[in-house]
Amino acid sequence: MKSKKYLLTFGLVLSSIVSTYFVTVSTAQQGAPTQVQTVDNDYQIGATLFMQKAAEYRALCYQSFYWARRTLEDDEKTSKKLAKAERKRPRAVVVDIDETVLDNSPAQAYGIKNQLSFNLKDWYAWGEMRKAKAIPGAVEFANYARRKGVRIFYVSNRDEVQKQATIDNLKAVGFPDISEENVVLRRKESTKEPRRLAIAEKYRIVILMGDNLNDLSNVYEQKSAADRFAAVDKDKALYGNKFIVLPNAMYGEWESAIYRDDKTETKNDVKRVNALELP
Repeated sequence: MKSKKYLLTFGLVLSSIVSTYFVTVSTAQQGAPTQVQTVDNDYQIGATLFMQKAAEYRALCYQSFYWARRTLEDDEKTSKKLAKAERKRPRAVVVDIDETVLDNSPAQAYGIKNQLSFNLKDWYAWGEMRKAKAIPGAVEFANYARRKGVRIFYVSNRDEVQKQATIDNLKAVGFPDISEENVVLRRKESTKEPRRLAIAEKYRIVILMGDNLNDLSNVYEQKSAADRFAAVDKDKALYGNKFIVLPNAMYGEWESAIYRDDKTETKNDVKRVNALELP
């Protein structure tokens, strides 16, 4: 009897050791869970409050979508001057999603209050909630465009794994023309140029809308602040016409350009202060 108990005990201990070994090896192979960095995001408070509480922000959004509507109306008149083949192509509007047609400021506010850096875990969790509200004026414009027979493509750098949640959210707040084809998310590259070109093969893109200049053209990508200024000045005739920009002071390529311009080893908060223009 004692020998049986000994063998049973020995077997349980051995099993535990083996099990622990394989769990440890498996964890090591997969890599430890990514730690979310805690950061001081207080500098974003004013920008986030502006988006959530400023009537001026709402006015700017309504103004943007009003001009988008005017652009479609003008295109109906001026398209008669286009070559016949181009005139017959179906029209399309290409819009970004985040901070262009959907408001993610609650997710930004959550990161500020909890001192969290941007991370995919929280970003995916926010998307799965399907709670983002529509940007003021966006739904009305999208429905107007569809009544005019214009296709709408929602081109975003949300990851492909977020597609169903994104489709559900867009539908829930009233956006039209929502389908697997029309909601175009990121699969590999961050640049949207290949996706825009793919749409342009079948449609005549009348308007490009976004809160980031990269939503409009690849000429603005990975540029310094000065080069972005110069590119905008060169394209100024397009703004308020084919290019329409929504305000977003919370984040964007404009901020990345500041960090890119400062080649020193200083932290980003110092780089932001150093970038200020003084009297």
